[in-house]
Amino acid sequence: MDVAPDADLEKFREEVAEFLDTAPTPEIREAGRKTTSVFGPFDQVMAWHRILHARGWSAPDWPVEHGGTGWSVEQRYVFAEEYQKRGLPPLLPNGLRMIGPLLMELGTPEQQARYLPGILSGEDYWTQGYSEPGAGSDLASLSTMAVPDGDDYVLDGSKIWTTYAHHANRMFMLVRTSREGRKQQGITFLLLDRMDLPGLEVRPIIGLDGAPEQCEVFFTDVRVPQANRVGAENDGWTVAKQLLTHERGGSAHSPMLRRRLEVARAAAAETPSGFGGTLADDPLVQRDLGELEAEVASYEHFEKLAISGHPIAQDPAYPSLNKVMSSELTQRISVLMTRVVGLDGLPDQREALHVGSAAEPLGRDLALIAMPYYLNSRATTIYAGTNEVQRDLIARTLRS
Repeated sequence: MDVAPDADLEKFREEVAEFLDTAPTPEIREAGRKTTSVFGPFDQVMAWHRILHARGWSAPDWPVEHGGTGWSVEQRYVFAEEYQKRGLPPLLPNGLRMIGPLLMELGTPEQQARYLPGILSGEDYWTQGYSEPGAGSDLASLSTMAVPDGDDYVLDGSKIWTTYAHHANRMFMLVRTSREGRKQQGITFLLLDRMDLPGLEVRPIIGLDGAPEQCEVFFTDVRVPQANRVGAENDGWTVAKQLLTHERGGSAHSPMLRRRLEVARAAAAETPSGFGGTLADDPLVQRDLGELEAEVASYEHFEKLAISGHPIAQDPAYPSLNKVMSSELTQRISVLMTRVVGLDGLPDQREALHVGSAAEPLGRDLALIAMPYYLNSRATTIYAGTNEVQRDLIARTLRS
């Protein structure tokens, strides 16, 4: 990226800043303060999605022909920086960063015309039907069956950890269509047009933070048109791997990491250490803040190279490298946040975490979210492929 001063870019920054300062409602800002994972409070996030869409800014990374902004790499990064400075809730990634880009690459023209507009506008929310009770990290062992019957598939089985499935009106999923050959060879990628299909049941799972973010989904003789298949039958593993490249490396993570680190640093400067001065004066805290500052800066440079078209982004190892670095930095920053708030982070404040709640939070904003954020971040090294598997993929790439 060109880091020299650019008057046009600064003018663009001012335009973005003015919009982000005035467009979000108080409820949306509250949702940003109370976001404890990559999935913010659903109703407020989707309302914000629709506001951004009305401005034409809901999908900065999409091609113009599908409704993207046409911004340069520098403009997209400026937008991400200004967005994070204000602590606004992230838009839900399943549609904008996962199934949307996949359909642009592998979907039929009919599928693109049918599904992309609803993703862009925020009219549709897609949940991801991948993991199963016996097939999470070993996704290829999934057993939900799809049996051809006329023009349909008939689905039987279950999925778990389907984020916000109780809010979703659509699902993309992997099903088993053959048990012959290697287990990866009998998988098919399907799109579900509705979540109220006969035989489909959604059961929310209450997380440690009290929020029903994850769900179980059960299928009993659920009929899905074969026309809703992406790619060929039994070639879903290839399609799923393509989608995972977007999930692991399809957005700018460093502005969010920097924002969380700055929040922790500011809180440390206001927290008495117990030995005179504040936590920001403690040599061990200074060391950890300095190490994380350096590593976030290094990751930021890596990410800027990748999104600016550097050959590193074409390396087969890039999605795995990006996923490992961003997820582990997220976890380390979450640990620092809990250290800074100390015992103030221990009270159970689930009610106060709800947007619009009359419950007054105890202590500062960081004390409210630090522990739920820490607990949620434990999953970052598991979802989208465990980091152990990612390191194996990186090693295989380097050997080849």
